[in-house]
Amino acid sequence: MTSFIAYVVVFLLAATPFFEMIAVIPLGVAAGLNVVPVTILALLGNVVTVLLVILLINQIQAWLTRRREAKGKEPSLKRQNRAKRVWKRFGLPGLAVIGPLFIGSHLAALMGMSFGGTKKQMTKWMLGSLTLWCVVTAVASYIGIDLLFTYTDREGFLVDLLEG
Repeated sequence: MTSFIAYVVVFLLAATPFFEMIAVIPLGVAAGLNVVPVTILALLGNVVTVLLVILLINQIQAWLTRRREAKGKEPSLKRQNRAKRVWKRFGLPGLAVIGPLFIGSHLAALMGMSFGGTKKQMTKWMLGSLTLWCVVTAVASYIGIDLLFTYTDREGFLVDLLEG
């Protein structure tokens, strides 16, 4: 039952904006969970909430505007300007592929929709991008953890380094 809860936590953390699957997969693998279910659950968690952002874009933008006006704040321009530069240079595919790494997948989807991407285009590119990043992160995490800790007969890189 404990491992079931751990996998549920992986799903929920991956679904959380700004935590993202790129952080969850290495944590899950380092915690000793199986890399395949961690990767699948992290992808599903992230995809579910990104699809919600895409589907509910109009309501989210209205809520953000009301919230900003109530607080009397101006929108944060740093991330928005970074996303605009990527959009101008690489278009929707570039924002969808690069966005999850630098500004987060949820914000990339929100900004892609705000800059003129259609729901269909954004969904297609974000699903491809998130799948790509999940696979890359899973492979890197698995190889990295294998190098750092002992999962085979040999001692890992970290053990060798610490024992000098």
